[in-house]
Amino acid sequence: MSLIAPRSFVKVFCFFSFFIAALIMQAKGDSVIMKLSSPAFVNQTDIPILYTAQGKNISPPLHWTHAPQDTMSFVLICEDPDAPGGPFDHWILYNIPPSFVNIPENFSTLRSGMHSGLNSWGNEGYGGPNPPSGTHRYIFTLYALDTQLDLPPKIRKKGILLAMQSHVLAQARLIGRYSKKPI
Repeated sequence: MSLIAPRSFVKVFCFFSFFIAALIMQAKGDSVIMKLSSPAFVNQTDIPILYTAQGKNISPPLHWTHAPQDTMSFVLICEDPDAPGGPFDHWILYNIPPSFVNIPENFSTLRSGMHSGLNSWGNEGYGGPNPPSGTHRYIFTLYALDTQLDLPPKIRKKGILLAMQSHVLAQARLIGRYSKKPI
């Protein structure tokens, strides 16, 4: 009998949780899956330098489709899972209005009720890719929620994820890659 290492267990648990959530959504009749995309880069391709710390460090434009009809708000999280110290948060937005279907390039003006969480630098807003070495993945995850989160501004990702539990209707991911360019 072999024991599952804690990190492996977490990966297996996350996989099965997502699988079960997908089955529940199908059972409810939501057969169309929410999609997240960007006109700046295609899933699993390089993020243009403009949107990185080596460029203008502005947020890329994002667009989504097929959100569940009963969505009350969205949460957007961008993280680098390949950072040496573990996942590094680059951008956190919550209570995005359900009427939104996109986030424009260089987004910085929060609408009423919308909040920015603190990234791993301890700042609000977007902080672009700046990997110390190698190619890193930058995962943009959009969550459709059945509620608005009653949280204070400037909260960290952990608090947002805890508040979201049992409120996620759907999620979509867009993955970009980046490695530092020689200057």
